[in-house]
Amino acid sequence: MEGIMTTNRKNELIAQLVNILSELIEANDSEQVSEVKSDAVEMLTVRECTEAVKGLSEHTVRKLIAQGKLPYLRAGDGVKGKMLINKADLLAYFNGQTANG
Repeated sequence: MEGIMTTNRKNELIAQLVNILSELIEANDSEQVSEVKSDAVEMLTVRECTEAVKGLSEHTVRKLIAQGKLPYLRAGDGVKGKMLINKADLLAYFNGQTANG
């Protein structure tokens, strides 16, 4: 009867497997989080754009947005919502590249 596994032993093994799987899932989740962080998009307000590009005025940022030269997202409701600009798009524009490309 050496080959027969008791219910208690089965439950112990299952508990160990569950713990191992939980650790693997947590490790995998943290790796995915770090990947997401490295690919994170940084959005800037109009004022933050002026800090990222020295000599740039808020008026110029708004003008570029109105001319369709600088893509943006509106956060909030209606025309009162903040305009958010992707930092990579802003820097690409001033480096002579087109936005999003």
